[in-house]
Amino acid sequence: MQDEKAFIASLLNPKTQDIAFRQLVSQYSRPLYNHIRNIVIDHDDTDDVLQNTFIKVFQNLKNFKGESKLFSWIYRIATNEAITFLTTKSKKNNISNEEVQQKALNSLQADEYFEGDAMQLKLQQAIASLPEKQQLVFKMKYFEDLKYEDISEILGTSVGALKASYHHAVKKIEDFINSH
Repeated sequence: MQDEKAFIASLLNPKTQDIAFRQLVSQYSRPLYNHIRNIVIDHDDTDDVLQNTFIKVFQNLKNFKGESKLFSWIYRIATNEAITFLTTKSKKNNISNEEVQQKALNSLQADEYFEGDAMQLKLQQAIASLPEKQQLVFKMKYFEDLKYEDISEILGTSVGALKASYHHAVKKIEDFINSH
């Protein structure tokens, strides 16, 4: 993609905004889908959250100050939308976010978009047993291979704290897999 400042300018210019936004959607759809899917688990829910993310991005482009990378800003919106979705769903069903994720995990085997085997399902169960922050850090680092610096910008947490969270998450996942 072109220089980020020029691209942001084209997103903000009414004459080039439509083309630039289509380019943004094209570039970010797959990675954002994967990121959101890691959080909400269910395919249909992921599609809904992805759509809401792009709506929020479009609505808030004029507020983007360029203090972080466009990538980090978009991922922060996607992360917040996914967490908000889980919170809303849990309140609607009068259960915790963890229970929402557990229900989604239980239906994962029947999900035609899930291509994993028994070990991958066990890994997903192990991840679901982690606190929400550790889940996010682990998924962003392990599945998406994001740099700690990028995760730090997205989640607004120090790199040191992220490394500690990731280390604790890995240890808990190893313990879960070895004991189940």
